[in-house]
Amino acid sequence: MIYTNLLLFLIAIFLFTMTSGTEVPEFSAFVSFGLFVALLFSYDALAKRLFSKIINQGSAVYFDAEKKLTLLALLFYAIALFSCDIHFYLTPLSINGQFPALVNIGGLCFFFLFLVLLWRRAKPVYEVIFSRNYKVAAFLATNIKTNLPIVLPWAFLSLSYDLLALLPFPQLSVFLHSEAGEYISFISFLLIILIFFPPLVRRLWNCTPFPEGPLLTHLQDFFKKQNFSAKIFLWPIFEGRVITAGVMGIIPGLRYVMITQSLLEHLTLDELDAVMAHEIGHVRKKHMLLYLLVIAGFSILAGFVLEPFTFFILSRDWYYTLLGVSGLAAENLLTVLMAVVVLLLMILYFRFLFGFFIRNFERQADLHVFDAIGSSKSIISAFEKIAVLSGNIRELPSWHHFGIGQRVAFLEKCEANPVWITRHNRKVMFCLLAYILIVGCAAFGQSLLPADLWKDSYEEKYTEYVLDQKLTKEPDKALWLGIAGDLMQHKKMEKKAIAAYDKALDLEPSNPKLLNNLSWLLLTSEDPSLRDPERALDMARLAGMQLPAGHVLDTLATAYWANGFVEKAVQIEKKAIFADPAEGGYYRQQIRKFRESKYTSEGNIEGNKKL
Repeated sequence: MIYTNLLLFLIAIFLFTMTSGTEVPEFSAFVSFGLFVALLFSYDALAKRLFSKIINQGSAVYFDAEKKLTLLALLFYAIALFSCDIHFYLTPLSINGQFPALVNIGGLCFFFLFLVLLWRRAKPVYEVIFSRNYKVAAFLATNIKTNLPIVLPWAFLSLSYDLLALLPFPQLSVFLHSEAGEYISFISFLLIILIFFPPLVRRLWNCTPFPEGPLLTHLQDFFKKQNFSAKIFLWPIFEGRVITAGVMGIIPGLRYVMITQSLLEHLTLDELDAVMAHEIGHVRKKHMLLYLLVIAGFSILAGFVLEPFTFFILSRDWYYTLLGVSGLAAENLLTVLMAVVVLLLMILYFRFLFGFFIRNFERQADLHVFDAIGSSKSIISAFEKIAVLSGNIRELPSWHHFGIGQRVAFLEKCEANPVWITRHNRKVMFCLLAYILIVGCAAFGQSLLPADLWKDSYEEKYTEYVLDQKLTKEPDKALWLGIAGDLMQHKKMEKKAIAAYDKALDLEPSNPKLLNNLSWLLLTSEDPSLRDPERALDMARLAGMQLPAGHVLDTLATAYWANGFVEKAVQIEKKAIFADPAEGGYYRQQIRKFRESKYTSEGNIEGNKKL
């Protein structure tokens, strides 16, 4: 349950951060509020209907219904984000942009609203199944506290970044925004969370100290024999009726082993020792630190993919075709596409790659019983009991643990041939090394992607698309016609460029930029039939009188040279050097060309024309 909820909350956080606020909301605050309330009522009705059907069908059916409704809550939340402008209306929480984390935390609270409706409808079914009566407020508070440990690390991390950004240390701010700084600070914060959050989690989950007595003494003695230190607590998850145990914390003084009452009631001392050996195995194999590594790896891989893939999408022709079909604004369509891509990446990463590691970490913890006890018989016996008492789940698969039947079969294989223990540990080690290598290559190999090429291509395509939209709406505006001429000239569509410039000049006959650009095209066209030096000179003169900039004077000088006035061309080019000293080298080359060669209608004229 915890791993599934972790994935769902990660998706909820991602969805909110991807739906960045717009400057103008789609609907008024009143309409947006009405839409959100309608979504809440619709979800509440679905939750009520589903739970009313399963009130006497057992815990397995209850958990399945809860999982389905949590997924449905995520869907309703996504609809709310894209239709109700939640991000826009929460923007004031950032306090003038200084605390964007508060906006994100506020956004996640809206997801909790759907979950609160779920838990409210789940309460009567829960009370029947687990034989416990709750007041509504107490039941909701219990469920909220159960899930808070999943989101509190993210909230702490986000707020810490905002607070550090406000510190009056510019060098620190520069470091934190560098690629290395982001990775180092991210890992550092996660380590702090891993060390200091267990006491908070223990309190949120209402864990109580294990009662004094022979059983506590037995467990403490077992821990001493294993050279292991941890405080032992009773874990009241689902009224303690779930047969499970867990360990958290990497520092002995802040490390806790949690055991449910049902586990204590149904296992023998030998079986309980085997389960404790399993939890000790997690600590011995440093699994909590490895969880941290695999979770952090997603941020690195996402950072590697995100920007280049954005340029890739924007450089594709199908993106602009989709823009025209969808009717969405360019930035909105990009947001949707990137959200889908990263969301799929996140689901695949955590469901399969993260799932692969945590399943195999669990198997490593199972195998620790051979080191701690010498045999797997007790833990196999414990697993078989748990499978029966939990509703005959022996063959039920699990994405974050191997199924109990699979775990038992592997333990029996290792009991028969211990070489499988070594093979499994070696497999995990090699997979981790391969993973670290891949993440390292991703972190430092971004330069291998043709991101600059994609960026240049997207800028051209995006300009063309926006220009086409502008020309459709304002076909007689000289500005858009002039830009269209520039773009067509750049794309070597010279005949269409001349037509666009001519149409623009009909509207603004004295525009120096249009005159200069058309003059240059008439001088340098790759199609000799389009060249017209005499007309080019007339327009270049008019442009030069209005705008005596270096590149305009260069056009005028080239026009004089093309018409046979070499000395006049040299004289004007010298004025260009004075007007734009930074391009002096190019202008001096032009002077040498004017003096040493002749203009022909078939010649190729190179230049740094500024359109």
